[in-house]
This record gives sequence, C-alpha cells and structure tokens, in this order.
Amino acid sequence: MASGKEIRSQISSVENTRKITKAMEMVAASKMRKAQDRMRASRPYSETVRLIASHLMEAHPEYTHPFMVERGDAKRIALVVVTTDKGLCGGLNTNILRAVTNKMKEEETKGNSIINLAIGTKGLGFLNRIGATIVSSVVQLGDAPRLEQLIGPFKVILDEYTEGKLDAIYLCYNKFINTMRQEPVIDQLLPLPQDTLKSDGKGANWEYIYEPDAPTVIDALLQRYIEALLYQAVAENIGSEQSARMVAMKAASDNAGNVIADLRLVYNKTRQAAITTELSEIVAGAAAV
Repeated sequence: MASGKEIRSQISSVENTRKITKAMEMVAASKMRKAQDRMRASRPYSETVRLIASHLMEAHPEYTHPFMVERGDAKRIALVVVTTDKGLCGGLNTNILRAVTNKMKEEETKGNSIINLAIGTKGLGFLNRIGATIVSSVVQLGDAPRLEQLIGPFKVILDEYTEGKLDAIYLCYNKFINTMRQEPVIDQLLPLPQDTLKSDGKGANWEYIYEPDAPTVIDALLQRYIEALLYQAVAENIGSEQSARMVAMKAASDNAGNVIADLRLVYNKTRQAAITTELSEIVAGAAAV
C-alpha cells in the first residue's frame, strides 16, 4: 500500500489537473457561444444565395450550369475533410475520420481514385498517416476563420473539377445539432443535386435583366454559393469543436473529483491503519514492561 505522503502527492496532482480542465471548460463555453453566433449568422447568407440561384435558374431554364451536370459513374473523386486543429474535444475528430475512412473504402471498392483537401491539423495528420493523396491543405484557421483562407486551397480541387479531371467532390465535417450532439456528415458538394437548387416556386415567373449575360451571372452566383457551403461547413465544425470540448472538459473535471474522493478515502484508511499500528505497539510495549 502507498504511503500517506505518496497519496497526498497524488491528490495534489489530480487537484491541479482538475483546475486545468475546469479552466478549459470555461474557456470552451465562452468560445462556444461566439462560434455558435458566427455559425448561425452565416446560415441566412447561404440560404439567401441558394434562393437567388434557384430563381435565376428557373428564370433561365435553357442554361444548365456545369456544377449541376451529372457525370455518370464517378472515377475520380475529392474529399474535403474538415477537422479541428486542437485535440481534447472528445470523439469529435474520431467520428468524422471514421466516416471518411468508410467512404474511402467504399469508393476504392468501386475502383475509384481519391484525392483529399485537409482542413485542420488533425485531419492532415490522419491522412498523412494512412498514406492518402493530399493535393492541398489549410491549418491553424483560429476561432474566427475567414473565407479567403479557404478559397486558395479549395480552388485547387475546384479547378480540377471544372477541367473535368474530377467527377465528384464531397464535403466531410461535423454538423452542429446542439451542445450535446454533433453529427458527422458527408455531403455531396459537386455536382449539386438537382433538388438542391429547387425553389419554393415563387420565382418561377420572374424576369431578370442579365448584365453582361445570363451564363456569366449564374456562373458567378453559383461560385459564391459553393464557397458559402464550404465556409458554413467550417463554421459548423468549429461550433461542434467548442461544444465537444466543453462537454469533454466537464466530464474530465467530474472524473477528477471522483478520483480525489477515492484517494482521500484511501489516505484516511492508510492514516488510520498507521495510527492503529502505533497504538498496538505502544500497548504491547507497556504490557511487556
């Protein structure tokens, strides 16, 4: 059995760890509110862009944007893997990377080749470890990512898709459901499903004047729409990260409290056993005299 001094040292160590996890929980809670506000603020923009694009497509039905053209059986696809830069956020990264691994196995079974865009240090490290093909990456986005940080790396695979070298692009990220639940999703980014740009019908009879022409306007608008989807995915993942970290640090703090209680019980038993032994020795000595 450990001595009383060793047990006190263990208790002190766990108490120090609990202070750290408690502080990280409070920091994550503060960042979580800001991340959620940023995430919710970007949703109306992406939805508005989608509605405008759907109205324009319905007003000019004879033009089909290349982003909406199905290319038959995909032979070469790209995965945009969105993860966090830091750890200590529970199973958040593990869940999305498991989904990515399953998607890779599914596509490889079909004989398709895969390239990857890694957003986040954890995803970049994982893809490097499994030997995946990484064409571009971006890390250290911080708590408030900017779209210009994402456009450059994303343009690498978008240009390949535009040139016909890619048949499909998938977006892999953690979708924020609520504070206690984050869901890993893999959405098809390109080609856009036909029902994605389906409006409510209110714009079917609208007439637009295009300047300089309809293809130019629709091309630029759908380009912004794709960028909005990418930014929204990153914002959702950051909100999920802070929520998962807050929950994980709270669980760690609670577990540290339980460990401290158990160690104090052991310490008291050890101390009581030592006192009993000393009393027994004193009584035995007195009896011998």
